[in-house]
Amino acid sequence: MFSQTVEYALRAVAYLAGQSPVGRTTDQIAAATKVPKPYLSKVLQKLVEKGLVNSQRGVGGGMTLARPPAELTILEVVNAVEPIGRIRECPLGLRSHGVRLCPLHKRLDDALATVEEAFAGTTLAEVLAEPSPSVPLCDVPGGEPDRPKRGRKSLA
Repeated sequence: MFSQTVEYALRAVAYLAGQSPVGRTTDQIAAATKVPKPYLSKVLQKLVEKGLVNSQRGVGGGMTLARPPAELTILEVVNAVEPIGRIRECPLGLRSHGVRLCPLHKRLDDALATVEEAFAGTTLAEVLAEPSPSVPLCDVPGGEPDRPKRGRKSLA
């Protein structure tokens, strides 16, 4: 249901939330999140453009969150890189349907609305503070990330 781009953006902000206020380089973020650096650079650029991440060049610089994790929703991160595409009118272009969606597309849009609502009501801080035996990101021994498996296109 969600692309690798969304997954990578969420990994990056989760990592940065744990590093704040110290900036991290793209290399450091890529190693910690197991995201290929070239792909990560593009994702981070989108997050910077949308004002969710700050980028500071030079000594002592790096990437940091633009706001505290308690003020950053999961929906903001998702929408910064790949907005949730709600179904506002008949995707088939049927004039008889218009904005009155058929039962199939109505249910699909209802599901998207539920996801959108859940993400809008969830901050990054809440996700990171949720009790779990698993942590959102794992330390990478030796600093070299495992490469993602080819062919994996979505998280669903």
